[in-house]
Amino acid sequence: MANLLFPVLNILSDGKFHSGEAIAKHFNVSRVSIWQAIAEAEKLGVEIFSVRGKGYSLSHSVQFIDEDKVKQSIGEMASWFNIKVFDVVDSTNNFLMQEAPKGYPHASCVATNIQTSGKGRRGRQWQSSLGENLTFSFLWRFTKGAAALSGLSLAVGVSLIRSLKKINVKQALLKWPNDILVKDNEEYKKLAGILIELQGDMDGQSAAIIGVGINLKLSKNQLAKIDQPAIGINQCIGDEVDSNQFLGVIIKDLTEVLAKFESNSFESFKDEWQSYDAFQDQS
Repeated sequence: MANLLFPVLNILSDGKFHSGEAIAKHFNVSRVSIWQAIAEAEKLGVEIFSVRGKGYSLSHSVQFIDEDKVKQSIGEMASWFNIKVFDVVDSTNNFLMQEAPKGYPHASCVATNIQTSGKGRRGRQWQSSLGENLTFSFLWRFTKGAAALSGLSLAVGVSLIRSLKKINVKQALLKWPNDILVKDNEEYKKLAGILIELQGDMDGQSAAIIGVGINLKLSKNQLAKIDQPAIGINQCIGDEVDSNQFLGVIIKDLTEVLAKFESNSFESFKDEWQSYDAFQDQS
């Protein structure tokens, strides 16, 4: 098998121990090949336990993003969208920034299970680990120019709050211009971030690449890498969320918001955004 990395990770995704011998037998390869796949995963930041006599295990169970499952979640509207899922990619935003000028389809969602070089505003790095984050970018082509897209990131924030409420994350709030926060123990912690990059003319047609990163469940190792207080959805609701179903919900909500934004601009979302503003009572 050319690349065992993700086939091996799929076996380990249940969070239980699996012996190197059993995994090697499953794929009809040597145990050295399995060891090499494990080493490759660790280089990508995947936390794997190795215990003599027990084998290998992920630090927790993992649900992979899957194109078919996302489409099932979208339902009858699925044919409207182009869904692509990478096992690993440097940045979903970078991919769409490269492909959008070549005619990549409108209403494309590109997600990944591991992102190695994610980015936030001002060049900050966005950490994205296997099973701990929902990481994707959405391409939307506007008939109006970039100059008319003021407030787009705020409208996207409103859309994400709507989606989060549907999975019972009712305490999520917005921080201008692109953060979603949750107050935990009297401290605001970051749940999600938005990065929007624009292409096209200021006055003609334009394309928006909307990058989103949402924390699902954060390990201690992941939290140690983040330079600000952070929280995951599982901590907010006391349970894990089906990431494929949730992505489908987000795509549908985002489409509704973007279509309305195109016709009415940010003005139609202003009151709703202000109602979610975490710091509205502060001068």
